[in-house]
Amino acid sequence: MNDWILTRTEGRAGRITFNRPAALNALDHDMAAAIEAALEGWRHDPAVEVVIIDAVGERAFCAGGDIATIYHLGKEGDFEIGPRFWRAEYRLNARIKEYEKPILAFMQGFVMGGGVGIGGHARHRIVGDTTQIAMPETGIGLIPDVGGTLILALAPGRVGEYLGLTGGRIGAADAIYAGFADLYIPEADWPGLIAKIAETGDPGCLPKQHSPAQKGRLADLRPEIEAAFGGGSLREIVGTLDRMPGDFAQDTATTLRRVSALSAEATLRLIRMTRATPTIREALSNEFRFTLRAVEKAEFLEGVRAQIIDKDRKPNWRHSLDTLPEPLLAELLAPLPAGWEIPFDA
Repeated sequence: MNDWILTRTEGRAGRITFNRPAALNALDHDMAAAIEAALEGWRHDPAVEVVIIDAVGERAFCAGGDIATIYHLGKEGDFEIGPRFWRAEYRLNARIKEYEKPILAFMQGFVMGGGVGIGGHARHRIVGDTTQIAMPETGIGLIPDVGGTLILALAPGRVGEYLGLTGGRIGAADAIYAGFADLYIPEADWPGLIAKIAETGDPGCLPKQHSPAQKGRLADLRPEIEAAFGGGSLREIVGTLDRMPGDFAQDTATTLRRVSALSAEATLRLIRMTRATPTIREALSNEFRFTLRAVEKAEFLEGVRAQIIDKDRKPNWRHSLDTLPEPLLAELLAPLPAGWEIPFDA
């Protein structure tokens, strides 16, 4: 089994540990398969009463998916390797959300993209002082996926639109406020708590009241977020921000002009599609409409080149805020073609 994912049983718990700290525990296809195999093996095992997911290293729980391979093969004209990985990953995300036994995720450091897909759908989601959660996909020409649009759709007011379009990072307090996490516990307490839950098989061991040392920002920013992000399109949102006073509006407008406008507009529509039918399967199926086509037709390759491969941080987006092609957006968000449905029950 891939040693980047450690699986074992301890006491009454199934244990899954990310073990790729040098790469910020980035998730690849084999790692996702190892997690799914462990969950399937424990599903009907009476000796396993809870599942605990954690990670080696102080810097990250899981900082996202390992997409360099998808980039290189996409540049060679292989537009299926990415969709095949994402479809398998999305099935795993749904299985975590729908798992019959309690899953607890202890999420330190960076929790981004694919890390949200693993930890963000657990039944008990624990964060600490180092936690930094984000869905930064619009910066690489993608959309918040792995079921991220479900969390964003259920966030208070228009907070989901704000976080999804900008890719902004949030700490423990804001992660709980926005619905990415349930409970803050000081990270020094995690090892003892994990040991106790493994021994007892009882998530009731989790403490009920702890407050993060650092206060969140989102609640205080709500009036400005609501004023801008209720707009019907990316262009309308940016126009509203341009007319608003203050650093928040100016900084947010700058960010939205820097990300892929194509991805940001698609993200806006996807969050609202999922809000209308807020289930994990609908969210993932809606997201896959875009990611199925992203390598070939969206701005994913250029975004990955600029942010991950060349690291010049200067993507040359094909489309701008003022030139978004509606036919392309419609194509990217069209229903899934036959044969590409996500095999949730396979």
